[in-house]
Amino acid sequence: MDEVSQSDIYICLFENKPADINKVLNFMIVINMKKHTESNQAKTTKLKSLVAIAITSALFTSGNLAAEEAETSNSAKESNFEDAWDFAELYKSDQGDYFSLSGRLQLDAAWVESDQGDYADTAWRRFRFGFKGKQGEFKYALEADINLNNSPEDMYNRLTDANVSWSLDKSTELKFLKQSTGFTMDGKTSSKKLLTPQRNNLTNNLWFTAEYFTGVSVKSKLSDDWSYKTGIFSSDGSDEISISDASYFAMFSTSKKLGKNSLWDKGQVSFDYVYNDTHEDGNTRDFSQVISTSSKFSANDWGLHSDISWGKGDLGQSDVFGVVVMPTYQQSEKIQWVARYTYLSSSEDNGVRLGRYDSKVVDEFGESSVDGERGDKYQEIYGGVNWFLNDHKLKLQAGLQYAKMDDNANDGGAYDGWSFTLAMRSYW
Repeated sequence: MDEVSQSDIYICLFENKPADINKVLNFMIVINMKKHTESNQAKTTKLKSLVAIAITSALFTSGNLAAEEAETSNSAKESNFEDAWDFAELYKSDQGDYFSLSGRLQLDAAWVESDQGDYADTAWRRFRFGFKGKQGEFKYALEADINLNNSPEDMYNRLTDANVSWSLDKSTELKFLKQSTGFTMDGKTSSKKLLTPQRNNLTNNLWFTAEYFTGVSVKSKLSDDWSYKTGIFSSDGSDEISISDASYFAMFSTSKKLGKNSLWDKGQVSFDYVYNDTHEDGNTRDFSQVISTSSKFSANDWGLHSDISWGKGDLGQSDVFGVVVMPTYQQSEKIQWVARYTYLSSSEDNGVRLGRYDSKVVDEFGESSVDGERGDKYQEIYGGVNWFLNDHKLKLQAGLQYAKMDDNANDGGAYDGWSFTLAMRSYW
């Protein structure tokens, strides 16, 4: 394969050139093969180079990105590119019935450099495939989670969506069997439409990250732009549909859209409450109650998302409180800048978990440097950019993060480091 330079990554992220996209995606896939032969010094040099790219790009390219966007292919070519996603639509009637393929494909390349150790990897983040349809008042969906990093005989993980919905009227829907159970700001945002490569660490700590549980739910739109969703679910962690093990949890969410005023063009505030009958065999986090209040506001090209959440610990888990603030700037139709601050604290030692890649750092001997991955206070600052090639259906994401975990117990959960992530996200 051709050598990929830093300029190739820069061109792919900031100059809308499809040929360069292929080079960089190929780079992300094969770099994992190279990482096993690199020395720690080489990995450190690579991370610092990528950080330099991110910072330099932010300082010197924002002024001419809009102009570069204006010089892209004509609207007819863009339309043809977007029409490629129509392959998933197998049937559609004039009455609104349909049958379509569904799925998502996601790729990550991550580099971490911390006081506790380093980490570098490129891997398929998610691959899901299935179908969904509608017939009259009923909708149905079936989708499997597949791990492309494993050998073919071990690729199948579990079912995600496996449910049937019944539309009671134009605004109310009843859903049965295995389905997504979203709460907190990022927990109720599909991984297809996240504005950062990974969910924030507040959600990672308080939300039930298995996400899909067997149960029954109802959602409805009310008057005055109010809406709600409520349901009861088994905490059984089976890969398919099951309610025989563990216990249950109940969830209630409500939100209200706010009209345009002098402060914002669009606004929405949400409230989530979860009661969890915690069980040692449950596939949930060990919180008996979770309360979350979140909001989303936008004015012109600016946006501000926030989340304030609290969880009452059980089964040895201490109470956790967290705050997330995430401003955004939509520079053009294709380019969006995102920043984020996260704060988490626990009432007792070892109540807070590290994020996805922070927890994987290893020392010079290849051993984990964050035993237990737990501390009592966590802070994170993130800055990144999203490039929407076809809205959220195909996008590239790049993000630089600094995170610090305090470990009052001094038993291996401390962390202080930087990470950089390149990601591809696609769905159909």
